[in-house]
Amino acid sequence: MEQSQQQQQLLQWLYATAQGNKQAFEQLYQATSGKLFSVSLHLLRRNDWAEDVLQDAYVRIWHNAADYHAEKGSVMSWMISITRYRALDLLKSRRVKAEHLDITEELADGVSEEVQPGEAIGLVREKVKLDDCMQGLTDEHRQSIQLAYFNGLSHQEITEHTGSPLGSVKSWIRRGLTQLKRCLEA
Repeated sequence: MEQSQQQQQLLQWLYATAQGNKQAFEQLYQATSGKLFSVSLHLLRRNDWAEDVLQDAYVRIWHNAADYHAEKGSVMSWMISITRYRALDLLKSRRVKAEHLDITEELADGVSEEVQPGEAIGLVREKVKLDDCMQGLTDEHRQSIQLAYFNGLSHQEITEHTGSPLGSVKSWIRRGLTQLKRCLEA
């Protein structure tokens, strides 16, 4: 199916979903769930978490279908952004819970056998320092950097996702990276 035809079909199903049409929602799910699961799995690296995020994303899509506006991007990019945000929320909540665990042990489990125990502690310290430096950024800088570098969004995709002007997004990323570099070198 041609991309504009596919976009039009997704748009029809989404508008019908906004009217409470469960059959249209099911068709929307069948047509998009593979892609959204892939996005979720790419970010989370765990099937069980990716499945949870996918379910939560579709609940949000069902409830927010009427809020979609075509001028903010394609239906698929809108749905991908919902999925990405759900995945980021899950990662954030898991990280908060993990702070109460022994982070060294958790990270050491994921480190290859080539890394010595002392190096694993160094990696933990670097991650903690990076997290601290990220928290020191403004919300705009932090969100833009996370979307660009952790989620792999382009500047244009970030503008569509946040509704912010392209120049602002580029500036936030540039300034945020400068602040991050200063913080990490301190």
